[in-house]
Amino acid sequence: MLVVRAIREHDFDGLLALAGMVGSGMTTLKPDRKSVGERVALACASFEERIPVAQRDYVFVMEDTAAGKVVGVCAIKGAVGLDDPFYNYRIGTLVHSSKELNVFSRMDTLYLSNDLTGCAELCSLFLHPDYRVGHNGKLLSKSRFMFIAQFPHLFTEKLIAEMRGYQTPAGRSPFWDSLGHHFFQMEFDRADDLTSLGKKSFIAELMPRHPLYVAYLPQEAQEVIGRVHVDTAPARHLLEQEGMHYEGYVDIFDAGPVLQARVSELRALRESALVVVEAGDAAPDETASLVCNTSMRDFRVVAAQASTDEGCIHLHHAWRHALDCHAGDIVRSMPLNPRKIPHA
Repeated sequence: MLVVRAIREHDFDGLLALAGMVGSGMTTLKPDRKSVGERVALACASFEERIPVAQRDYVFVMEDTAAGKVVGVCAIKGAVGLDDPFYNYRIGTLVHSSKELNVFSRMDTLYLSNDLTGCAELCSLFLHPDYRVGHNGKLLSKSRFMFIAQFPHLFTEKLIAEMRGYQTPAGRSPFWDSLGHHFFQMEFDRADDLTSLGKKSFIAELMPRHPLYVAYLPQEAQEVIGRVHVDTAPARHLLEQEGMHYEGYVDIFDAGPVLQARVSELRALRESALVVVEAGDAAPDETASLVCNTSMRDFRVVAAQASTDEGCIHLHHAWRHALDCHAGDIVRSMPLNPRKIPHA
């Protein structure tokens, strides 16, 4: 059985092993023992509410309880850019016109921006390749929205998610090669590693502050602005199902899109509900639901076949055990997939 839960100190080795599988492009999860150890400690302090809300980093692991191993990870940062600057490119428009020559042109531009400072961030999503089947990816990604729905007071008005940008099959970033490489004089992976280790001052020191015309970039680089890595496309789709969308902000290194949403408009805030647990089995044709307990320190989420009826949810013993709850307890539930809106 798979359960997504708050990370514990003893999950260090499992998280480090996952970090070694990630590859380039995810700055929030690198296979560095020191940074992983610090992150586990920070996450544990976050769930125990021992640090200010804005400094918290809620890290969740997916555990295969039968095998007793960590097979996935995801996280929510309480706020970005409060200690170190948080940079993005904002895609804007400059208009050039001349009545005398009868010329009017609109030019897309890239503005170096700190506009998203202070937003909460979804990050560090990674699922072991052997477990990328069935509902597993949905459970891992969407578990974070259940946490936000249960504790909305902990989060800012806006939520963001930086998506990994496009790379060629050979691992090359066309955007970086065409733009960033000229200013930083280093390979993409090196710059990526520096930001993951918190060494971000070089961005402000080396990046141009004036707008950059997109048309000046090679066509190959223009075409990948706002485009995700092929392995990230499913993750983007899941986030868009939950109410997040692209509003013209991209990563400064690989031009991956930044998705945004107002917390109050997330599907989990609108559709999830608190229900009372009752012992029993769901109907055979019942669709899967996300079900979470209401504990901060021992938060748990499963994708269960469950029946809800008049404020109650019928959960089999195995699901109750996975959630560490009993008949009569309160849990939060929501359909795993959004309701389909019939066409008129």
